[in-house]
Amino acid sequence: MRTGSVQGKGGQRVRGFGVKAAIAAVVVALAAVVVVVVMFSSNNAVKTPGCTVALPKGPNDASAPQYTLQPDAMGNAATIAAVGVKQGLPAHAVTVALATALQESKLRNLSGGDRDSVGLFQQRPSQGWGTPAQLQDPVYAATEFYKKLAKLDNWQTLPITEAAQAVQRSGAPDAYAQWEDEAAALGGALTGQYPAALTCRNLTLSPPADLVAAASAELGTARLSGAHPPAEGWRIASWLVGRAAKLGIDKVSFAGQTWTADSGAWAADEHAGQNLSLHQAPVAPPSST
Repeated sequence: MRTGSVQGKGGQRVRGFGVKAAIAAVVVALAAVVVVVVMFSSNNAVKTPGCTVALPKGPNDASAPQYTLQPDAMGNAATIAAVGVKQGLPAHAVTVALATALQESKLRNLSGGDRDSVGLFQQRPSQGWGTPAQLQDPVYAATEFYKKLAKLDNWQTLPITEAAQAVQRSGAPDAYAQWEDEAAALGGALTGQYPAALTCRNLTLSPPADLVAAASAELGTARLSGAHPPAEGWRIASWLVGRAAKLGIDKVSFAGQTWTADSGAWAADEHAGQNLSLHQAPVAPPSST
């Protein structure tokens, strides 16, 4: 069978007709793919989870400083900050701890590391920090870090990188400095200095966890809802948002603003009131299929 030509007018053979038709079909198909991809992107079908701290814009800032972490990392940051405040330590201590964890693990709760290093702070069992299992408990690891920090002479006045190095004894003593701005921003939001500065979006919520147990261990109190002074209320509200994915929290309200997991943002809410309130997402019913 001959292919690639047809009989044209006057008996002339028109070659390449089949090839041209195939090329045209491919072009049309590619165009359709491009249209689908553009529509897919424009409709935000791919939604990346993340948590962002956005600080107020300063007089000399071209834009407001922002720092974004994955939800797991922000949840660990929220735990570290909460434990520091529970121990009665100031924001400077929280900033030192966060800068340390950013450098050591990028705020990931690692099961290993250099030699026998473990956890958020890469603490070593062989140096007396605790057992590997203990050091993978963020509350325990943060508590031990703060205990050693508080024993340093004049730690309150030490630069962040010097205080971190005095606790950690790292082989790269100047590395903590690169995280100072981010740690201060995270610490400021998580200790209530910056209202509504922490948001989390596109979360995959875990089934509702034991919120009383988590709050008691990390914040030192299970009294979350109700009236709070502004800084305390925003500290608790920020902790709830930062820990929302793991604790199954889908709504937090305080001081006339509401964050929802669906919107991923804080917004003025005339129904919110001034007291703090929260909601845990209900457990989905089991599938019948």
